[in-house]
Amino acid sequence: MTQKRSAGLLLFRHTADGTEVLLGHMGGPYFAKKDAGAWTVPKGEYEPDEPAWDAARREFREELGLEPPDGEAIALGEVRQTNGKIVTVWAIEADLDPATVEPGTFTMEWPPRSGRTREFPELDRVAWYGLPRARELIVPAQATFLDRLPEHSP
Repeated sequence: MTQKRSAGLLLFRHTADGTEVLLGHMGGPYFAKKDAGAWTVPKGEYEPDEPAWDAARREFREELGLEPPDGEAIALGEVRQTNGKIVTVWAIEADLDPATVEPGTFTMEWPPRSGRTREFPELDRVAWYGLPRARELIVPAQATFLDRLPEHSP
């Protein structure tokens, strides 16, 4: 069985209140009423023959409906989530208005075993958070990227 891998871009910006990161709330019925642990770096799965950097940029476009920003990409490495998936992330300093996001969608059977399929947004909300609040909301394994960010950014 092939190890599932995801790659993504973590946007960050410096404000008068400190560093903020852009996170997305996972769409679909399983996360609709959850907040803590339901926010993520915009990312997605890729196949072994696709370079992780290319996948991160492609997934940014698919998840947010926007072109990934230009800028220096800061490698934040990888983490293993509790589901076993390996996630690789780069940080880019950029500003983005969450109101401009047009998320991609996915289809799943809902309700379960109903035989009906519904379409849901990949990310149903996108917002900027300071690092302390982001740490409370992000998928726990991805908090490592928040810890690594100050080590690699001015």
